[in-house]
Amino acid sequence: MSKPFLKWAGGKSKLVPFIQFNLPTEPRKRLIEPFAGSAALSLSLEFDAYLLNDTNPDLIGLYQILKQEKQYFIDFTRQFFTSENNQEARFYELREQFNQSADLTERSALFVYLNRHAFNGLCRYNSKGRFNVPFGRYRSPYFPEAEMQGFIQKSNRIEILCSDFQTALALATDDDVVYCDPPYVPLSETASFTAYAKGGFNMDDQNRLALAAKEAAEQSQGVLISNHDTAFTREIYKDARLALIDVQRNIAAKGSSRQKVGELLAVYGE
Repeated sequence: MSKPFLKWAGGKSKLVPFIQFNLPTEPRKRLIEPFAGSAALSLSLEFDAYLLNDTNPDLIGLYQILKQEKQYFIDFTRQFFTSENNQEARFYELREQFNQSADLTERSALFVYLNRHAFNGLCRYNSKGRFNVPFGRYRSPYFPEAEMQGFIQKSNRIEILCSDFQTALALATDDDVVYCDPPYVPLSETASFTAYAKGGFNMDDQNRLALAAKEAAEQSQGVLISNHDTAFTREIYKDARLALIDVQRNIAAKGSSRQKVGELLAVYGE
């Protein structure tokens, strides 16, 4: 079992047992994650193969580079994790370097740097596609070498794709189980962090995912979707079995506002 090397809003590391309990029990050869994020489920569970898809080209580029360059990339990335680079002015210089870089190795290494040094580990872009999360002010940001090595150990079983979630869902066969962790339906108008890639993820996309998941479940072993437990999600997932759980949300700026919220898991294909 490996842990994600990226901090990620809504990461599923703590929910792996809950999700695993609701996965199909028959032999499962491949796990497909159309919204890869930190790939917490794929790194935690054992399958013969994995398909990680995401629309964020920086995230997918990072996974591709780490798979290809392995320890060389880890060593290259380590150079950015210094006390000098954990200063506010230097952070913004490196953030600008990331936004201007066209070199995949450099950009991927800086993506890891930003993930560990930016506020709350958020991944957010403005309308021009520029990473714009502010400095996080951490005393000593952690360099996730062991976790990156864990990814490398599985990388020969991991296929990587940068596309819309429907492309990944269309690849599902009867050997596959699919787990979808889309940007969540906001609990309020000010609570949405869906700009993880240019274009975001709106309510029409949420509906499109629910319909596509129902269709993909017919050609696979099943499709599971995580989301907030709201009247809207209960409606769009009305054709699925719903499993419910309360989870701790750690995205709020103030610790006092970090509280448990209802989350659901929609299970199609049973």
